[in-house]
Amino acid sequence: GLSGRLALQVEGQPDRSVSGGFELQGSPTQGSLVLTTPMGTVAAKAEWSTSGTWLLADGQRVRYDDLDALAVAALGEPIPIAALFDWLRGQAWSGAPQLALGGGAAGFSQLGWNVDLSRWSEGWIVARREARPVVTVRARLERP
Repeated sequence: GLSGRLALQVEGQPDRSVSGGFELQGSPTQGSLVLTTPMGTVAAKAEWSTSGTWLLADGQRVRYDDLDALAVAALGEPIPIAALFDWLRGQAWSGAPQLALGGGAAGFSQLGWNVDLSRWSEGWIVARREARPVVTVRARLERP
């Protein structure tokens, strides 16, 4: 699994910012994502498998059509959870085309997101969606 800190910012909408810990387990076809508050309590848990996709939050267990729909419910934006498994490992997702970032920057562009790997050696990944509203996801991996 992958774990660390995650911060999501929606430009111009500070009330929609999310930050805390995360733990990503499994794979894009079967796995889970746990989000914790800065205090360490579980804020939400997503689980998915071939039999369905669920979000457990506020004592409710709700089923979604897919990971994209679940991400919108959990985070307010369609964060590409399936791609995150690879992005957090410092590589592009095999499920969609990728482009190199301009200016020889470390990273790539995929699914409408620019994934900056310039601080990957320190465990940092920054993914930025340029479509409005601009969304920035910063993750810092805890090294085992």
